[in-house]
Amino acid sequence: MCDVTYVATWGGFAYVAFVTDVYSRRIVGWNVAATLKAEILPMQALDMAAWDAGDDLTGLTHHSDHGSNYMAMVYTDRIVELGAVPSTGTVGDSFDNAMAEAVNNLYKTELIRQRSPWRTVEQVEVATLEWVWWWNNSRLHGELDMRTPIEVEQAYYSDLESANPAPAGQGPR
Repeated sequence: MCDVTYVATWGGFAYVAFVTDVYSRRIVGWNVAATLKAEILPMQALDMAAWDAGDDLTGLTHHSDHGSNYMAMVYTDRIVELGAVPSTGTVGDSFDNAMAEAVNNLYKTELIRQRSPWRTVEQVEVATLEWVWWWNNSRLHGELDMRTPIEVEQAYYSDLESANPAPAGQGPR
């Protein structure tokens, strides 16, 4: 799930794009830029998420709102190239972008409003890097039974390994 928000700086706006894994709530891709252009702002966040997944998003649904940068051909073509299925919903139905909006709101509450005023796009970028690390590795999420996104993913993969043990002689040495 993804969305864009903005931060006022002394030199103009910093635009911020997040790509969030719905299962674990982990931010898997993000970007800060001085432009909303599809090939720059959201594309770099998408490419970061794809890199994290080994450049294969086959079987995943990529959900966004109807923003022009997410509806641009260059962006939707990249989603398909990675193997994901593009999805958008309408406001107010069960497929809206509420979770992505919640990430944006928490970002602004927990970081942006706490440390303003912001001087430059670069200053926002460095602070966002720190916040994303904290969000994924230290912040406890009520939706995750007061666990971090990393803890949720570790538990998932641990359970997966327990359900599918390695054949004899194939385990770690």
